[in-house]
Parts: sequence; C-alpha cells; structure tokens
Amino acid sequence: MVFADVGLGDLIWTTIWIFFLVMFIWLFISIVGDIFRDHALTGWAKAGWVVGLIVFPLVGSLVYLIVRGEGMAQRSAAEQRMAREQIDSYIRTTAASSGAGPVDDLTRLADLRSSGVLTDDEFDAIKARITGPLPTS
Repeated sequence: MVFADVGLGDLIWTTIWIFFLVMFIWLFISIVGDIFRDHALTGWAKAGWVVGLIVFPLVGSLVYLIVRGEGMAQRSAAEQRMAREQIDSYIRTTAASSGAGPVDDLTRLADLRSSGVLTDDEFDAIKARITGPLPTS
C-alpha cells in the first residue's frame, strides 16, 4: 500500500475535522437531552426546537445556546444536586438501618448491667462473645 498521497497537513486537518464533528454531535445530543428534560417547555415548543435543530443544525444549536444556555446550566446543576441528595439520603438510611452491630449490642448490654438485670460476670462473659478474643502481641 502506498500512503504517499497523504501528507502530514492532510492528517492534521482530518484530525481537526473529526474533533469538531465529535464535539458537534456531543453538543447536539446534550441540547436534545436538555429539551426533553425541561418541564417548562410545552410539547409544541419541544417539537419546534427539535425540528429547528434537525433542519438547521449549526444555527439551531447556536440559537439554543444563546437563548436557553443559562437555563441549561441551571437545570444541569439542579439535576446534579438532586442526584447528590438522593445518594446522601440512601447512604444515611442504609448506614442507620442496621441496628444490629456490635456497638448496639454492647450499648444494650451496658444498659442491662446498669439496670441490674445482669451481673458483672455475666456482662463480661457476653461482652467477650460479642467482641471476640483479644489479639495477643
């Protein structure tokens, strides 16, 4: 195979064009995703924006970014904030729901000893079962 017809300048320009093509496709997908996530737009407005993006992709994308770019950033930030709150809530409920760990067992055991239900010897024996044998150095 002979690659002599393709020079370094052609390769650089091809790389630049591919980069801008990928960037434009990513921007187009982001805009369409934002259009369908926005609950303030009516169905007709969403259809109009999508038709405008398909018929005039470059001009439509630029107009959308100029007209609705700030709202796009706010909706994205609100979505990330909501996702973070859901993750934090899940972590809090999961971490707090166990209630059967050794720390809780020792707390209940100490309460039983302080109320007089268990003697000190019984407390030490049950505590040793809960905590296990101590490692020796």
